[in-house]
Amino acid sequence: MIAWLEPGEPFPPVENALTEPAGLLAAGGDLRPARLIDAYRHGIFPWYSEGQPILWWSTDPRMVLFTDELRVSHSLKKRLLQLGTPQCSIEVRCDSSFEEVIRACAAPRSNQAGTWISEPMIESYSQLHQMGIAHSVETWVDGELAGGLYGLAIGRMFFGESMFARRTDASKIALACLVELLVGRGFPMIDCQQETAHLASLGARPISRGVFVKRVGELVDAPTIRDWPKVLPEPVATPARAKADR
Repeated sequence: MIAWLEPGEPFPPVENALTEPAGLLAAGGDLRPARLIDAYRHGIFPWYSEGQPILWWSTDPRMVLFTDELRVSHSLKKRLLQLGTPQCSIEVRCDSSFEEVIRACAAPRSNQAGTWISEPMIESYSQLHQMGIAHSVETWVDGELAGGLYGLAIGRMFFGESMFARRTDASKIALACLVELLVGRGFPMIDCQQETAHLASLGARPISRGVFVKRVGELVDAPTIRDWPKVLPEPVATPARAKADR
């Protein structure tokens, strides 16, 4: 059995999460910003479908991307090196269109029957965005939003939530620029939540929940940076920061 959260009731220890379904910890509660921030600080995230109660998860192992382990293909690296040049039509922005990004992530996809990003989720994460905690990174091509991602920055920890692409490599470009920004600001790790082949291809890997929660506990206590740049700098595609596939 899992815990049912009443208003104001704290989360149970993450060690109480079920093994089947893997990582399910609790149900109920609410999506108030304070509740969400507390969840992420303890290695917990919400994920549920329309018609279900709010479900809270803490998976083991946990998929993470260490910011010095981003893997970039040769073709993507070539595109990244063109950013900022006069002939490049791509611009990477931060927080210029947060709601558009989260709604694009919520849009149905060909390989999915529905979406877990409901209207209450959009409203709650938009509040976190207004508080300077949730951020979007956007790839714009010829003035149109082509892809991007959003997530939360708490202390020196970034919690990735979702990404989308309308053009080839658009979300990967946003991720590479985010990683470069995070490296410069002392963020060593991005939470990717669940293991997928796509995330693994970008360099993400699973670590134990115990190691993850301990590291998160250290990182979230640092002062949270809220003044993110509007246009992201060029990512530095060096072997230490963006490992090209061989």
